[in-house]
Amino acid sequence: MKAVVLHAIEDLRVEPRDERPLGPGEVRVRVESGGICGSDLHYFHHARMGDFPVREPFVLGHEAAGTVAEIGSGVTTVAVGDRVAINPSHPCGACDYCRSDRENLCADMVFLGSSRRFPHAQGIFAETFATHERQCVKVAPGTPSRVAALAEPLSVVLHALSHAGPLLGRRVLVTGAGPIGALSLAAARHAGAAAVEITDVTPEPLKAAEALGADRTHNVAANPGSVADPARPRGRFDVAVECSGHPAALATCLQQLAPGGTLVQIGVYADARATFPMDVVMTKELTLKSSFRFAREFPVAVAMLGSGRLALDPVLSHEFAIADAMEAFRTAADRRKSMKVHLRF
Repeated sequence: MKAVVLHAIEDLRVEPRDERPLGPGEVRVRVESGGICGSDLHYFHHARMGDFPVREPFVLGHEAAGTVAEIGSGVTTVAVGDRVAINPSHPCGACDYCRSDRENLCADMVFLGSSRRFPHAQGIFAETFATHERQCVKVAPGTPSRVAALAEPLSVVLHALSHAGPLLGRRVLVTGAGPIGALSLAAARHAGAAAVEITDVTPEPLKAAEALGADRTHNVAANPGSVADPARPRGRFDVAVECSGHPAALATCLQQLAPGGTLVQIGVYADARATFPMDVVMTKELTLKSSFRFAREFPVAVAMLGSGRLALDPVLSHEFAIADAMEAFRTAADRRKSMKVHLRF
């Protein structure tokens, strides 16, 4: 089989890899579509994620869907020919976090396409991928593979929004209109938010947000004060979902949250030493929440995508054949050109 392998900074190669034999309870999925995530781009540009460098040739990717091509002994939940989305999260199932329904905080997590462990947890950007049947969630008939491959980022969003509490009738601000911000917008609207507004510093992602139904979009580079309402100087949003990982966006969220509001932080900061205006947090009695990956939301995300209840075509901007992986990654890195880029296998 062929796989998309990172060897060094911007040294991405499509090269052959051996298929390993299946063990008991395992299945082999013929991968059909894989979404390029911001973490994949980080590996591509820096050959590391935070304190964890890439130390061996490394298959990228953790967002994928395909068709079951082979099953091992004892497999009962899927059959050859089933279309599935692959859950990249492999918690241990035995630690205190796993046993308290917080698998995303697992003390011994194996997350596909991650350099945190060595040998690395190789990713899914390959023509076939072998995994345990419990990682495969059946996809509703007729669901395009690249839609099903959105299950992982949608799971991240659903987990984050769960920290905000019920959104019915609430006013929501999303900062950062990339794929996670766009999915946050769509999911908040689906959850009954009275209004959802979104910010970014480039106009192109905001056009996609408009197509997704944003009540208002704000280009804060062109008009830094557009989010504020002089009639509500202490803020006008009940919930802010910070998806950009930029200090200026964080400041906007804290300024524009109404007293008693909730901030949910999803975006990852390039400099982890972000500062908070704690007097604002204290005097408005804001609630600060963080969100990391997802716990048990993956099957829910697959079901939502299969139902068609979320119209996400504006998020699906590009698709490239595996042979054009370098072009795909360069396109995904250009926010003026792309939203969510998928590889076709």
